[in-house]
Amino acid sequence: MGREGFQKMDELELISRLAPTLPRNSSVVIGTGDDCAVLDLGAPDYVLFKTDAVVEGVHFTKETPPEKIGRKALARCLSDIAAMAGHPNSALITLALPRSFEPAFVDGIYAGLNALATEHGVAIVGGETTTNPAGVLISIALLGTVSKEKCVLRSGAMTGDAIFATGKLGGSIQTKHLDFEPRVKEALWLRDHFGVHAMIDLSDGLASDLRHILKASHAGAELLSSAIPISREAKLAARKESSSKPPLLAALTDGEDFELLFTVSSKDAVPLVDAWKKKFPGLPLSCIGKITAEPGLRIRDKQGVRALNVHGYTHFEKS
Repeated sequence: MGREGFQKMDELELISRLAPTLPRNSSVVIGTGDDCAVLDLGAPDYVLFKTDAVVEGVHFTKETPPEKIGRKALARCLSDIAAMAGHPNSALITLALPRSFEPAFVDGIYAGLNALATEHGVAIVGGETTTNPAGVLISIALLGTVSKEKCVLRSGAMTGDAIFATGKLGGSIQTKHLDFEPRVKEALWLRDHFGVHAMIDLSDGLASDLRHILKASHAGAELLSSAIPISREAKLAARKESSSKPPLLAALTDGEDFELLFTVSSKDAVPLVDAWKKKFPGLPLSCIGKITAEPGLRIRDKQGVRALNVHGYTHFEKS
């Protein structure tokens, strides 16, 4: 069959097509549909299981320093463990390389990867190497653990919850997508000090990732446009290039911010902000909206409240 005969679908449609066909067993608490799989293997804690990949030409370029490539590959998985309020533990690395490569380049990849692993107490316990004529690909499978009583899912948002985001959003393509800090310690602190109802990491953009929480929680949300934290990079890009996204649109739709997006009871909002400023003075925390019983995603600005129809990044697009 020629390509013109293929059915075109986006990433979420592809996942929805495949997910019902996947075999399960009695260990599966959460399979597809959250930041990590959650497994009950009979231990006191749940096991978190995550895999992610970075691909040349998609997540980095030929000019990207190898240390940054290796670091980013692991950091993406760490960010997902953080979104479940878990502790990362050990990883397997699959490295696909062109048939001709520089050993020093691979050394650099592992230097960046190993440094971040050491920082977070992650053991690198093996993996696989193979060839890929199209370029470099790194896939990481990461295990973690989380208390059965404190695992945070996407599905726990409640009507009236305050919605929070860490950091500043948008413009990640400038530098942040290679240098971001996985918010593991912040997520663990939130888990231990406040009743986080739902959480996700912002990998595909606020507008898309919040929708994942809303779908899982069977809820809606209203964002306040003036409260959304916009990065300096997104603002500068809009000033320099007329073709760039407006800053607010960049904050809503740019991927690879890797900040935490979460909900808590509205009664905890003010105490959380006060405690956060003392614990993490260098990292902004913004209350950007509320969870509603009415389905759908809306945004409030000076003109009133309207439906928010923009979406974030997707790997496959219909045309």
